[in-house]
Amino acid sequence: MQILTVGQSVPSLTLPDLQGRLHILSDYLGQVVILNFWSATCPHSERVDLALLPLLSDWGKQVAALWIACEADEPVSRLSAIARQRGLPVVLHDAEHTAVQRFGAQVTPHLFVVDASGVLRYRGAFDDVSLSRREPTRCYLKEAVDALLAGNAPEPAETTSFGCVITRR
Repeated sequence: MQILTVGQSVPSLTLPDLQGRLHILSDYLGQVVILNFWSATCPHSERVDLALLPLLSDWGKQVAALWIACEADEPVSRLSAIARQRGLPVVLHDAEHTAVQRFGAQVTPHLFVVDASGVLRYRGAFDDVSLSRREPTRCYLKEAVDALLAGNAPEPAETTSFGCVITRR
């Protein structure tokens, strides 16, 4: 399976949410979509959750976010409890790592932004936090989404993600 690159159309992807209802990525055409590869136990994912939710409120219905639970060893009951506790709107379960492989996600959080016409426009980190920088000075995700909402291409279109390595089976 070829990993998607920035500028490519994203093929339709279908994943169940934590209650088993199927979600189809193409149903979100017309909105900017954030895909957040996520772990309930990763402290970096928790930090991003707390920062991303207020941004979603500011962007309104123009932007949809889908959290994609992708850790092999996290049971659905734990995922559901953490998602409820943090107030996450939609958490999908990528038990077979289909989306992980398609997008080439490496860590949690690893973020991807798809424009309203279904083209991948950004892949990478939420912000510039790293081992050497504990406090963010830039929010790459916000910059990317704001650029798309203004009709522009994100710059940068790719950054290096920082977080917990995704455990695969």
